[in-house]
Amino acid sequence: MSTVKQQIEALREELREHNYNYYVLDNATISDYEFDIKLKQLQELEANHPEFFDANSPTQRVGGAITKNFETVAHEYRMYSLDNSYSKEDLQDWEKRIKKLVDGHVQYTCELKYDGASISLTYENGLFQKAVTRGDGFQGDDVTANVKTIKSVPLQLKGDYPPKFDIRGEIVLPFEGFNKMNEERIEIGEEPYRNPRNTASGSLKLQDSAEVAKRPLECLLYNIIGDNLGIKSQFESLEKARQWGFKVPEAAKLVNSIDEVLGFIEYWDTHRHGLPYETDGVVVKVNDLQQQEELGYTAKSPRWAMAYKFKAEQVSTRLNSIVYQVGRTGAITPVANLEPVELAGTTVKRASLHNADQIEKLDIRVGDEVFVEKGGEIIPKILGVDLTKRPIDIQPTQYITHCPECGTELVRQEGEAQHYCPNYNGCKPQIIGRIQHYISRKAMDIEGLGGETVALLVNEGLIYNYSDLYELTKEQVIPLERMAEKSAENLIQGIEQSKNIPFERVLYALGIRYVGETVAKKLAKHYKSVDELASASPEDLVSVDEIGVKIAESVHAFFISEENKNILNRLKYFGVQLEMSVEELEGKTNILEGQSIVVSGVFESISRNELKKLIEDNGGKVSSSISSKTSYIVAGDNMGPSKKEKAEALGIDIINEYEFLQKLN
Repeated sequence: MSTVKQQIEALREELREHNYNYYVLDNATISDYEFDIKLKQLQELEANHPEFFDANSPTQRVGGAITKNFETVAHEYRMYSLDNSYSKEDLQDWEKRIKKLVDGHVQYTCELKYDGASISLTYENGLFQKAVTRGDGFQGDDVTANVKTIKSVPLQLKGDYPPKFDIRGEIVLPFEGFNKMNEERIEIGEEPYRNPRNTASGSLKLQDSAEVAKRPLECLLYNIIGDNLGIKSQFESLEKARQWGFKVPEAAKLVNSIDEVLGFIEYWDTHRHGLPYETDGVVVKVNDLQQQEELGYTAKSPRWAMAYKFKAEQVSTRLNSIVYQVGRTGAITPVANLEPVELAGTTVKRASLHNADQIEKLDIRVGDEVFVEKGGEIIPKILGVDLTKRPIDIQPTQYITHCPECGTELVRQEGEAQHYCPNYNGCKPQIIGRIQHYISRKAMDIEGLGGETVALLVNEGLIYNYSDLYELTKEQVIPLERMAEKSAENLIQGIEQSKNIPFERVLYALGIRYVGETVAKKLAKHYKSVDELASASPEDLVSVDEIGVKIAESVHAFFISEENKNILNRLKYFGVQLEMSVEELEGKTNILEGQSIVVSGVFESISRNELKKLIEDNGGKVSSSISSKTSYIVAGDNMGPSKKEKAEALGIDIINEYEFLQKLN
C-alpha cells in the first residue's frame, strides 16, 4: 500500500502533466471536472499533512499571497532592448554590419514579436524560483507570487535541463480572454480595459495574486540565458525549452538569408491577424550562439538581433494647439495637443513635433487635420497634414522666440536642430529636470524620492539644486502633500544612502549635456576623480577614446561654471563619491592604454566577457572589427579564417589568451 507522501507526489505529477497538456500543448487529456476533483483531493492531503508542503505544487497556483510593495531585484543578466527596423533596407544594412564582424555562413532564427509584458523567470534544479519584470533592464520588480498563478509557467521542469538558468519571455493576454474580461466589466457597469498589452502588464502588479489567478494570462518564452547551458544555437534553445515544459510559439523558423527573413515577415504581416495574441513585428536573431557572443552588444542592444516592426496604424485628427516644453538641458520641444483619437488600442491626445524645422517642413498649423501614427506602435507621431481639409483663414505657425517658463530669449546654435533657453540656473523646469535626472534609477537611485516630490520641493523653495537635497530634514518634508512620517524618513534615508553610489554613476547624475551612461563610464575610468576631470582642457578630453569635440566642449563648459563649482564643492562636503573608490581602482591599470584589441574565438581558461573586462579595466579598448588601428588580436579556438587572413594582410599580431594574461602579469 502506498504511503501518503507517495500519493501526494503521484497526484502532483499527474496534475502537472494534465496542466502541461492543456495550457502548453492545447491538448486536454482530462475533463475540467476530473482535473478539479484530483486537485481538491491533493489540497485535502496537503492540508492534513503540512510536513509535505511544496511551494511548486499545482495547488499553489490558485494565488492568495498579498504583495503590498514589489521588491526591486537586480537582473543577474541584463535585459537589453532591441534595435528596431522598418524596411527591407534596414535589415540588409544590419546583415552587412554582421558579415563584417563574423566569419562563416550566418543563419537567422525568425520569431514573432508578441506585444505583452516582458518577464525573466529563474529556475534552479528544475524548480521555479522567481519572476522579475524587465524594469530598466538592470533591475525590475519581483512578481513571483503573481506569475506563479499563470498555468503555462511550469513550476517544475522535465528532461535534461541545466542546473540554473534564466528564461525570458512575454506575459500576454489572448484576445478571447481579454474580450471576455471586458464583457464582464461592461455587464457590471465598469469601464472596459483599453488593450490586452496594458491589461497584461497591469495584472502583474496587482497586490492580490488570487485576482491575478482569475485572469487568463499566458507566458510565451523565447530566450534562455545562463552559463554552460550546453546549447549551441537560438533555434536549438527554443526546441530545448519546449522539451523542458515551456510554452514556446511554434511560428519560429530557421532561415539562411535575409531574403528568407523577408519572406517570413511578408507571410506573418498578413497571417498575424489570425493569431490569438497581439503581435507587432518579427524578431530576427543570428542563430549561432558563438557568433552572437562575437557580435556582442552596444550600450543598449545586442548587435545580433533586430526587431522588424509591422507598419503602424494611422488615423487623422484635428490639431487643437501647440505648446512648448522646457527640458532639463533647456531644450525646447513643441508638443501638439490633438483632438483625442483611438490609435492602436489607446487614446492619443498629444504628439511631439520635435523642433522648428519639423514644423516648417510639415507646414503644420493649429486647426489642421493631421495624420497620426504610433512610431513603433508606441510613441504618437504626426506624419503630415490633410491639405484638402485646411481652413482658408488659418495662419502659418510662428515658432516662439522666448522661453515659455522664464521669458528668457531663446538661442539656437549653428548646426543644432533645437532652440534652447540659456537661463541654466533660473529656469524652473530646467532646475526641476536636472534634480529629477540626478535622483533617477540609473543615476543616484534615491529611494523614496520621485519626480513629483522633487517638483514640490523646488516649488516650496526647499531646494534649488541637487546638492541642497543633502541638507533636507524630516521636519521640512513632512508638511508636503501626500507625505507621512514614514515616507519622510524613507526619503531622508534614501538621500543618505545615495552617498554610496559609485563615481561613474554620480558623473552621469550631474546631468552634463551629451554625457550619457557610456560616456560617463569612459570619463570616470580615464580621469578617476571629478577634480582630474574638471582640470582637463577640451584638447585633453578629445584625446580620450570616443570623446568628440561636442562632448569635450560641453564637459569643459560645465566645470568652468562658478555655480557648478559651488555645487560640486557642496557634494564633496556632504560625502558624495566624486572619485573612484579603492575597491573600484583595485585590479585596474593603464597597461593597455591607447591599445585597440580584438577578441575572437572560444577560450579555455577565461570567458570572453571576463577577457573584455580585463582589457577595459587595464585601459584598453575592445574593438569588434579588425583595421589598421588594431593593436593585436587575442584569439581562441575557432577564430574565423577571414579574420585571420585580414590580420595577416595588415601585419597584426595574433596572441592566445595565456600570452595576453602574461602581458598583464
